[in-house]
Amino acid sequence: MRLFALRDYRHLFGAQVIALFGTGLTTVALGLLAYDLAGPRAGLVLGTALTIKMVMYVVIAPLAAAYVDRLPRRTLLVLLDVIRAAVVLALPLVSEVWHIYVLIGLLQAGSAAFTPTFQAVIPDIVTDEAAYTRALSASQVASTMESLLSPVLAAVALTFMSFDNLFLGTTAAYLISALLVLSTRIPDARPSAHTKAWDKAASGIRTFFRTPRLRGVMALNLVVAAAGSIVVVSTVNYVRDRLGGGQSDVAWMLASSGSGTLVAALVLPRVLDRVAARSVMLTGAGVLVGGTAGAVALILSGAATWAGTAAVWTVIGIGMALIITPTGKVLRASVERNAIPEVFAAQFSLSHLAWLVTYPIAGWLGTNAGLPLAWTVLAVLAVAGGAAALALWPRHDRTTAPATPVTGTLTRASLSKAA
Repeated sequence: MRLFALRDYRHLFGAQVIALFGTGLTTVALGLLAYDLAGPRAGLVLGTALTIKMVMYVVIAPLAAAYVDRLPRRTLLVLLDVIRAAVVLALPLVSEVWHIYVLIGLLQAGSAAFTPTFQAVIPDIVTDEAAYTRALSASQVASTMESLLSPVLAAVALTFMSFDNLFLGTTAAYLISALLVLSTRIPDARPSAHTKAWDKAASGIRTFFRTPRLRGVMALNLVVAAAGSIVVVSTVNYVRDRLGGGQSDVAWMLASSGSGTLVAALVLPRVLDRVAARSVMLTGAGVLVGGTAGAVALILSGAATWAGTAAVWTVIGIGMALIITPTGKVLRASVERNAIPEVFAAQFSLSHLAWLVTYPIAGWLGTNAGLPLAWTVLAVLAVAGGAAALALWPRHDRTTAPATPVTGTLTRASLSKAA
């Protein structure tokens, strides 16, 4: 099956790409806004804002999954895009740090409901297994292109405009995304086997804890968050204060991480056809452990160089792609079709729970105790997560999807067989 021959998938993929580019512009602009308001304490402000984001993701995503089968999914996705556009439009108007916190809370509440709903739509549109694997890779390529090209576009834009204009680009991107979603034929969610909202919200979490391979995924979430927090939270202060760079230099350094992710994501579709997801993802954990060790070596040596920092950021980008790209395939292989929204929402919450731990370390500890200590703690967490994943994920895991759809939830026996 030719993936992009599917009209509805093309439109949804276009919506994802455009919204991601807008989000990427906001990521750069938010860091610069924090530096503009707080100067050397920008890491603290950014860390707090991102912690609020993670709290919203952890709390809202399971609730969204609990109610998604009661609402038209297309209408919900369009409404959430419009809400996010309105919130981003207000960000350039802030004059106090607490304004950032309030608006980020509203923005990320919308994203927390949007993302797992969007992810759960794709298996209903792309039903062929091979095509779905490529859809996952295409989604990761889109994310990595955002992390690569959005900072580049931001760097170019910042040469002739102030950073607050980047928020206007995000607003436009969300509105275009809403129009593309509106043009698709998205089937409503299949009724869940759970009738109570709390049962729906908790079922995905329970599936993670009782499925060996998904316990391994939870550990790998910590590895990704530990390494990623160094890049996301610390880049602005590291580039501005340690390397003496300007606004556009921050964007270029973020782009170096995105370039590593892009290279890995382009190679992975063929690799995943021949190599087990477990092997690929554990390799990614090893790469991220090496990347965090390299970051610690840079900061402790005091020899801050542009080339050395860019190399470490690129390695971290590669490692993140190796873990994140196969995750959707592993999730789909672990549950039956009517449980996909619940398990995707659970992964969304659990992965961001890991970021909820690491963002404050990078932001608060990095600001108050220094980057060397913060990065060392994050490197230790990356090692712990990698070791836990290796122990929790069975070596002979086959990662095969259930052969036939069943209307109920997976039994404990069928989960054991699948894992």
